[in-house]
Amino acid sequence: MPKMKSKRGASKRFRPQGSGGIKRTKAFLRHILTKKSTKRKRNMRGMTQVHPTNMKSVRAMLPYA
Repeated sequence: MPKMKSKRGASKRFRPQGSGGIKRTKAFLRHILTKKSTKRKRNMRGMTQVHPTNMKSVRAMLPYA
């Protein structure tokens, strides 16, 4: 049986962690930044965990993660 393919968009957005979790970048930091406060933009930097309710669907998109 051939290898399963990952969803390419998902593989660019999510990174698996050694502990079994999945990292993702925070949303809403691409455009229309002038109306957002500096504090809000600073808190949107960096990575965060994928929520447990979404973990099943993310794992299905990344079969080897």
